[in-house]
Amino acid sequence: MLNAKQCVLYSGGAAGTEQFFGALAEGWGIEEVNYSFEGHQIERTRGVRVLTSEELALKDVSLAYVSKLMHRDYTKAPLFRKVLQSICWQVSSGSQVVVVGVIQPDNTVKGGTGWGAEFAKICNKPLIVFDQVRNGWFAWDREADEGRWEAVESPVIDQPHFAATGTRFLEDNGRDAIQDLFKRSFKR
Repeated sequence: MLNAKQCVLYSGGAAGTEQFFGALAEGWGIEEVNYSFEGHQIERTRGVRVLTSEELALKDVSLAYVSKLMHRDYTKAPLFRKVLQSICWQVSSGSQVVVVGVIQPDNTVKGGTGWGAEFAKICNKPLIVFDQVRNGWFAWDREADEGRWEAVESPVIDQPHFAATGTRFLEDNGRDAIQDLFKRSFKR
């Protein structure tokens, strides 16, 4: 178990999963860094780190590449690009990545959340996802041919610097899973 007082959560402070992770982190005494940018609406105000245009540009990514990787089309709106860039900051900052969402048949995670999971794979970060539809945890096995999701019974956060992102539509089972994850991972 990790000492909560020595840990840092990197997130984005958005409604839903990120907001819930942040509230739990605050309750456990975990430091919180929420990456944002000018004009971005977030729910968490604790530990906000507003990225400059120059900092966002350091994590720029081709929308054509992301669309191809994720097997879907994304908008070319400047706001969306900044969201992707801020997610890159979150994932880059954590030594482990935790996501709540839905794993799709093509092994990506549904929605914008999916970019966080894919970027974690690209960066070879340990990655766990709570799939709200399947009601279970899955770890990305990057050692397998082309990678694959493996069901895991009781995962833990085992890195003091971890990133968390996920769906805005956090269900009760997702909340329960995150709370249990914190109980298994941290000592006060």
